[in-house]
Amino acid sequence: MIKILLAEDQAIVRQGIKMMLETDPTIHVTGEAKNGQEALKLREQNYYDMAILDIRMPEMDGLQAAKELLRRFPEMKVLMLTTFNDEEYAVQALKIGVHGYLLKDAEASQLIHAIKNCLAGGLQLPGEVAKKVVPHLLEKRAPVNEGHPVSLTKRETDILCLLGEGKSNKEIAEALALSVGTVKNHISQLLDKLELRDRTQIAIYAIRNGYV
Repeated sequence: MIKILLAEDQAIVRQGIKMMLETDPTIHVTGEAKNGQEALKLREQNYYDMAILDIRMPEMDGLQAAKELLRRFPEMKVLMLTTFNDEEYAVQALKIGVHGYLLKDAEASQLIHAIKNCLAGGLQLPGEVAKKVVPHLLEKRAPVNEGHPVSLTKRETDILCLLGEGKSNKEIAEALALSVGTVKNHISQLLDKLELRDRTQIAIYAIRNGYV
């Protein structure tokens, strides 16, 4: 069972999202909050596989909550759900390290797919958001280790490109005819070489540096 923590300040919207999610028998919304502070308290008391957070909420917004959840519970996946098709929100969310960003007009099937993709290690970013975010990132493109080029193997470069496309470990393994364990090992090596924190930062690095 996939346990979801859902934070949305409008009760009717929250219930609607819950109903959509639970059309999949493997997904259960076991925690509900109306702001970021409530979401943090719930996570302190219970385990959840993923937090789905609205961006604009009173007392503590979704971006603040995401940052704090990922700091305290790094194993947790975080998906932002918003009505705002705004690159600034998306860039901020990606810099925090969230695992996905989805608009509220998404179909139930898209939302369910996003959850499973993030849990499998993918980065969920819908096309209409990516079209705005990628140019924004490319405007600021600069190698993380400027002046100290990082030497990557052909295999590491291939994996870096696929991570930049938001692929999950399983999808990368299938594309490169590798085991999932081998892919995980290569990603760990990339994190060390590039001095990055997580796969979301690797994806951003790939976009900024022209690998995608």
